[in-house]
Amino acid sequence: MAPKRLKTEQIKDLAARLDKVATNLWWTWDEEAQEVFYELSPRGWQNLFHNAVAVLHEVSDYELSVRLLNPEFAARVRHVVDGFDQYMTAKDTWGAKHAPKLLKNPVAYFTAEFGFHETLPIAAGGLGVLAGDHAKSASDLGIGFVGISLFYREGYFQQAIDHNNWQTEYYSLLNPANLPMEPVHGADGKPIRCKVRIGSADVAFTAWRVNVGRNPVYLLDTNLPENEPHHRDLTLRVYGGDTSTRIMQEILLGVGGVRLLRTLGVAPSVFHMNEGHAAFLVFELMREKLQAGKTLAEAEAATRQECIFTTHTPVEAGHDRFSADLMSYSAHCFSEQLKISQDQLMAYGRVRPKDRHEPFCMTVLALKLSRAANGVSELHGRVSRHMWHTLYSNVPVEQVPIGHITNGIHLLGWMKGPVRKFWRRKFSEEIAPGKSGSGGESTRFWKREPGRDWAQRLISPEFWHQIEDPAFVSDEELWSLRYTLRREMIEFCRRRLLLQEQRVTQRDFIIFDHLLNPDALTIGFARRFATYKRAPLIFQRIDDIIHLCRDQKRPVQFIFAGKAHPRDDDGKRFIQKIIHLSKYSDLKGHLVFVENYDIHVARQMVSGCDVWMNNPRRPLEASGTSGMKAGCHGCLNMSILDGWWREGYDGTNGFAIGEDSHPDSVEEQDRLDSKNLYDTLTKQVIPLFFDRDEHGIPHKWIKMIRRAMVTLVPQFTTDRMVKEYTENYYVPQGR
Repeated sequence: MAPKRLKTEQIKDLAARLDKVATNLWWTWDEEAQEVFYELSPRGWQNLFHNAVAVLHEVSDYELSVRLLNPEFAARVRHVVDGFDQYMTAKDTWGAKHAPKLLKNPVAYFTAEFGFHETLPIAAGGLGVLAGDHAKSASDLGIGFVGISLFYREGYFQQAIDHNNWQTEYYSLLNPANLPMEPVHGADGKPIRCKVRIGSADVAFTAWRVNVGRNPVYLLDTNLPENEPHHRDLTLRVYGGDTSTRIMQEILLGVGGVRLLRTLGVAPSVFHMNEGHAAFLVFELMREKLQAGKTLAEAEAATRQECIFTTHTPVEAGHDRFSADLMSYSAHCFSEQLKISQDQLMAYGRVRPKDRHEPFCMTVLALKLSRAANGVSELHGRVSRHMWHTLYSNVPVEQVPIGHITNGIHLLGWMKGPVRKFWRRKFSEEIAPGKSGSGGESTRFWKREPGRDWAQRLISPEFWHQIEDPAFVSDEELWSLRYTLRREMIEFCRRRLLLQEQRVTQRDFIIFDHLLNPDALTIGFARRFATYKRAPLIFQRIDDIIHLCRDQKRPVQFIFAGKAHPRDDDGKRFIQKIIHLSKYSDLKGHLVFVENYDIHVARQMVSGCDVWMNNPRRPLEASGTSGMKAGCHGCLNMSILDGWWREGYDGTNGFAIGEDSHPDSVEEQDRLDSKNLYDTLTKQVIPLFFDRDEHGIPHKWIKMIRRAMVTLVPQFTTDRMVKEYTENYYVPQGR
């Protein structure tokens, strides 16, 4: 029966409900909602960073009401908004059953960056993307959660490559009116105002609310007329400025975040510090307790019971350290508020409290004032216990109180549209056990509408275990899906590269419609261009790699993307080297670098590549999550046994570069890893990929894809991760 045309009041109601969906990031992990916004303005959707709010601003109220006169389109919009309402009002959640306390007294999650979606570019990399996925899964699970970060009005830098193949940076001003966020108002109906002491000034800030499913994330903003220009610019850019800017940002984040929560009447049961950037919050919690009449020792103990800390880096330079002079200038208010000397204040951030030459370390502060701490993979936990053993010298290294919870990804947020549709169809052709008939069949197919619960079932281990059964999904279907995804990524790269090359000389021009080969083994590398990640490692044997890429029977190609920190010239040289090879060597046409890496580029690459290459200098990759995003798309990992891959790899579900060990010498490690990378590629990856039957199907390769889907996809999710945080740290047994 065809849907009926809506009446005027029904259209107004539906339009208002769709607007409410647009201002909640729930749509970023709901495929049907994205399709509705895309249909309203396909070009606007593409050009406005897939921004639902901006698309609705492109469409007039009158146009939207006319579009909703189409009964079929109106029915799909109603399906979306009804699904959103059901999601938001659901009571029977995992959190309601296992952590009801958090519904009243939520987790307060402090982080310097949140990477939700390309619409809101306020993250520099993996730390922020992990935080964004954490927030999404907390919502899905029904965990009481409130996020705290900063609103960087110019976000993280946009990347451009100049005529010397050198990375340059530029910034674009973000317009809150065109973003899925709203100002936070006080009881008087006006935008909320709070203050925090930084140096000798009281710096005012307001806040923006980002709705992430069921939970709010608050972004602090100092861009107010009453502040001095340098204080207004504290929230200008992600990790912008020098160390003096950094310490002021971190005072704002930690202290300001606590004060905002108090102003809003939020009473967290636990304060979760995601990295050390927010660790100054412990001083604000101690100040409150001293003001309530507790002694300093009592305030310390009570604060410690409220806080947990996650460290993300085994790299020494990744831990913020501030000199005594900078602490005295910017943070002297803490010693005044806590009624302690400057030396006593510095001692909280020192491994050796009496060493006046030791700077103040935010990680040390967080470790000293937290009831629990963790790394983000098993190996990272072990490395962290060694790194910080001097802080706990009275216990053996294995008893240093730093555990681990391995990172994950928000599966639905990273799963590309064609893959969602593929699995959705499989839910409509579900296998059910049946009696063996005369033909010896032991299974039968039955059809049903998948309904909105299909997405929840899609993240269950039971679903992924079915994939090993060819009766559920055949090799031919999986190989066809892989070709669809590879083709989409290659055409995406061709469009992006054409835009890039318009900025350089004609002699660099490439015939873009023939760039990259849809039949080639496609290897991807995309991440921050920190030097320890060794992006150019594969090209140490450049002549051999050229030979592999130009093999017409078994062609290989590489796609790179990533940003170097603006002050990291060594990382920029890595980018320059790769781009130079892509233009001026015999790898031209077989190697490309895609500019301006962001969440959208990442989504294209983890879905379209056949192999995800990762070759950090072990053990400096704390966890890594990009390779986790590849599995559900049928992309296999080829990685050093570092971070999460050391736990995920079982010999049947991808490729390991080298052994579960590494030499002490950096030079020897690089030499050995280069050899092992080439050997793995030539002796395992390429032969398996091109081992085809008479119909051109690589059955052994697809068997490995199935194993990766079964063993990796349901395990390395933020749903699993957030459950572990909840059960082990947020509301552990006995608390």
